[in-house]
Amino acid sequence: QTRPQNAQGKTSLLGMTHFIISGMLWGTGMISVIDYGIGNIGSILSMYSKLGIKAISARTPTDLMAARALILPGVGHFDAGMAALRQNGLLEPLRDVVLQKKTPLLGICLGMQMLADSSEEGETPGLGFISGRNVKFRFPQESTRKVPNMGWLELTNVRMNALFPDPQAEQRFYFVHSYHMCCASADHVAAQADYGGLFTAAVNLDNIWGTQFHPEKSHKYGMALLKGFASTAL
Repeated sequence: QTRPQNAQGKTSLLGMTHFIISGMLWGTGMISVIDYGIGNIGSILSMYSKLGIKAISARTPTDLMAARALILPGVGHFDAGMAALRQNGLLEPLRDVVLQKKTPLLGICLGMQMLADSSEEGETPGLGFISGRNVKFRFPQESTRKVPNMGWLELTNVRMNALFPDPQAEQRFYFVHSYHMCCASADHVAAQADYGGLFTAAVNLDNIWGTQFHPEKSHKYGMALLKGFASTAL
């Protein structure tokens, strides 16, 4: 990458600022998406490509250590997700980089559920990064609500953080899930949504975030959220 210069051949302050920011965005390991065989990471990488922010896959402990921010995606069964992390040798390295190194982490869908202590869906302990338990949606027999919850919902009770810099802005996201996280502390709930009652749609504790919805499937709203998460790595 060549440093920008003005007509006199001198490096301009504005050009240098752009050069520095550009280098930070495109530096190796800007955003690393954990590839542990659970879920398709391609759409996340594609959305970051559209944003002009380099995102790469992370498959080894060394990849995790090199990351400036991590995304833990996931679909499917809770126990299968935890087992996949362990089988790929990523469980303890992930704990180290998130809890000790304080690398920013965003869990998506099952990835958010795995941040909790446990889940009704399985027997395996979760990561325990955010104290809480995942429970299944339950509705009266006469209810028209279906499980899984599948579709677009607007967020409510949004708290300002890196993912939501403007809590008053419209926030609509795509959900596909049967379980949702019940946080031990209301302070960790970053946003809620209504599906036969309010449930936790996003969480945050220090350098750890989670979204029950899929930002990579949520068009402009998801793009803005993923851009906000990238800002934590700068």
